[in-house]
Parts: sequence; structure tokens; C-alpha cells
Amino acid sequence: MITFRSYIITITLFIGIIIAGYFLFTDSEQIFIPEESASRQQQLLTAYKNSLNDDISNSRRNIITKTVELVSPAVVGINVIEIRQVRDPFSYFFDDPFFRQFFGDRRTNNRKVQGLGSGYIISPDGFIITNDHVAGNATEITVTLTDGSHHQAQIIGTDAISDICLLKIEGSDFPYIDLGDSEDIIIGEWVIALGNPFGLFDLNDKPTVTVGVISALGMNLEPINNRFYLNMIQTDAAINGGNSGGPLVNSLGEVIGMNTLIFTAGGAQGNIGLGFAIPINKVRKIISELKAKGSIDRDFQIGMRIQTIDEGIARYYNLSSSRGVIVTRITPGSPAEKSDIRVGDIITEVENFKINNENTLYGVFQEFRTDQTIAIRIVRENKELNKRMKLEKNR
Repeated sequence: MITFRSYIITITLFIGIIIAGYFLFTDSEQIFIPEESASRQQQLLTAYKNSLNDDISNSRRNIITKTVELVSPAVVGINVIEIRQVRDPFSYFFDDPFFRQFFGDRRTNNRKVQGLGSGYIISPDGFIITNDHVAGNATEITVTLTDGSHHQAQIIGTDAISDICLLKIEGSDFPYIDLGDSEDIIIGEWVIALGNPFGLFDLNDKPTVTVGVISALGMNLEPINNRFYLNMIQTDAAINGGNSGGPLVNSLGEVIGMNTLIFTAGGAQGNIGLGFAIPINKVRKIISELKAKGSIDRDFQIGMRIQTIDEGIARYYNLSSSRGVIVTRITPGSPAEKSDIRVGDIITEVENFKINNENTLYGVFQEFRTDQTIAIRIVRENKELNKRMKLEKNR
């Protein structure tokens, strides 16, 4: 029979054997592990670290970074020299003919003015798109590519009304950007603005990149210096001075608009999240005409006078809205008369463009060409009517 004392002695001996075995097979630094197992453990650790690095790299190299890498080589910086007439601030001292015989006519003088902007190459033979307000009046245009090369550009055609200009540089095999479809845009989708803000392109021959989303579509803005901006794309991608003429690109690397305007507030000159781009479908149409003819043919007549509707006119005609224009005069024999538009008619829409005021209507008619027939929606005696008007050439 095993006594309690014998049981304790047996347990103590067993524990002693285990402790002796531990010190026999280990040293003071580590437990004994076969060499092959240690090597395998190190391999697994290295593979895990590499996997982590790959995941980080893959998450950084997303569709945005790939698109930037794809389109950046086709974006260019543009530097121009214009000759502008500048009035001498002290000219009133020399208005008298007596003084002009000694000092000359100092009322105005020509001055070289430097400007800058952005552009993008649209074909391997060197056609470049930019804004008219960037290069349309330039006497000298220098285009800088991302490879650091400089090229003198010539104006193929420019259109101040739409603010679109087509340039050409000599050479071949230039990198270029594909034009997309501005009718296929989703509000909220990611977009990338590339360009030359504040002339920063010249520092490293690379465009500045900003990212945002499509904020709104179909924005009809007020004209600026007789340039009309209709159906504009709004984005919160940062656009600043010098970005004008650069591409607004979707995540597929297609140009969907040309960066042109920003809204500012409180006297600020920089971006506040309200940027606007000309839809690329409109740009494509204008540059096709400029390439073929060098100018845009808008030499047509309409034959009517109009007035913006105010609250008084809206009340008098019992209108539910003050949007639109009212016809105040019709020229006999004109396209307006032939299309049965009458004095007192309210024009609310022209070819799917909603008419807010006189400026909108003037801008909308700039979208059309001589001999084109357009649809006009009017309100007459509280009834909506659709009319067709052919834009006849001026005689």
C-alpha cells in the first residue's frame, strides 16, 4: 500500500527529472529548436512582411494614380506674349495738341504682356486644345512638354465666344489624351484636374494634379467679356489661376471637360471648391470647325427683340415664374416672323436649353450655326407651344 509520504517522494522525483531535462537541452539564451525550424520561421516572417508591403503598394497605386500616370505626359504648360493697348495714366496732361507736338500722342501705347495657362495634346501630330482667353490673342506662344522640351505653337483657329482655342506644334509621335463623352457623366464620380497653376509647371516640367468629384451639370453662367459659358461642368477639384485650358479627366483617363473658370468669394483669388469646365463634346465640335475653317460661322439673323422677365411682367401675364424672356418686337420677313413667334410670347426653352434671362438667350444662340433649324418653346396665353426657326444668313 502506497503511503502519503511515498506519494510525495514520487511526485518530487518526477518534477526533478523534468527540471533536469530542461537544463540539459537548453542554454541560458533560448530553448532548443532544430535549425531547419528556425530557418522556416524566418522565411515565413519575411514572406509576411513582403505581403504587407505589396498590400500597401497596391492600395496606394489605385485607379486615380494610374490615370494620372497615363495622361500626365500629354498635359502641357503654355506661356504667351500678347500686345495690348494700355492707356497712359497721365495721358490727360497731354490731351492738348500743343503738348502732343512735343511729347507725342501718349493717350495709348502698346505693351507686351506675358500670360500663362494650360493645355493638352489631342493627337500624335501635335494639335493642342486650350482656352481662347489663354492664347487667343497671343503674338508668341511657347508650349512646354513634360520631357522638358519647348515648342513654338501657332494658332490654327480660336473662338472667343466659346472660349476655345486650337494650337499646333511641329513634330510627331507626341503623347496625347483620348477625348471622352461629356453626356456620359455621373454627378459624384471622381475626376482629376491637371494643369499649370501659377506657372508651377516650369519648376519641374510636370503638371499639378488635383482630385475631386463632379458637383453639378448643366450650369449656365453669366457671360464674361462676351464669352458665353453654358451647360458647364461644376467640380470641387481645385482649379487656380493658370489651370485654364487644362483637362478635366475621368477615372478612365478620358477628357470630359476643359478647366476654364473658378468662382471666388470675399476677394479671395484662389480656389474655394467652385470650378467649372467646358464640356468636351462642345470642345470637340468647336475644334472640328476651327480645324476645317479657322473660325466659327454665326453670321445669321433672328429678327426679334426680347426683354428679361421681371416680377412686374410676371404678374401682368399671370406667369408662375419670372424665368424666361418676353418678345417685344418682331422684324417683318425675319426668321422669327416666319416661325410664328409674336410680340408678347414668352420664350422658356431653346433646343433643351432653359432660358433664364436675356444673357442666357444670347449665349444659347451662339451654340447654333447659319441655316440650322432650331426648336423654340414659348408660352402664349398660358399655353405652351413649340416652334421651329431656321437661322437665315444675314443679307
